[in-house]
Amino acid sequence: MRYELASPPMFTNCCHCHDCQQQTGSAFVINGLIETDRIKVLSGEVEGVELPTESGRGHVCYRCVKCKVALWSDYGRRSYLRFLRVGTLDDPDLVPPDAHIFTRTKLDWVILPDDVPSFEVYYDMKTLWSEEALARRQAASDAAKSGPSFDQFGAQQ
Repeated sequence: MRYELASPPMFTNCCHCHDCQQQTGSAFVINGLIETDRIKVLSGEVEGVELPTESGRGHVCYRCVKCKVALWSDYGRRSYLRFLRVGTLDDPDLVPPDAHIFTRTKLDWVILPDDVPSFEVYYDMKTLWSEEALARRQAASDAAKSGPSFDQFGAQQ
């Protein structure tokens, strides 16, 4: 499976919730929030798998059909937005977390850096996200309301 991004993610969360721990088999997951149409699949196929969430909102995890690695997710049925698994990038060092979330369920042995904001649950996007990132997210949301929708590959439907 190969893909490329048309731009860097708008914001990157390191999530320490139990769902992410169990779904990844790790202490946390690092998700880069990016517009669906900015992900271009170069080779391979992706399939969506419905997963449960504590909130009850929808969560579809998109995986490579061949190796089953989780590539990105759609949380809350927002066709215009993906939570990209940063660890699947060729160089994940280029996309460090902007914030740590759901730290109330963080594993005790995980030490958070002092220079990255952390939150027991979530944060106020308007406070933490850059103006550019907020504008990108709003533009994607507006386009989804008035224009065509996109499939899990970013292709127009």
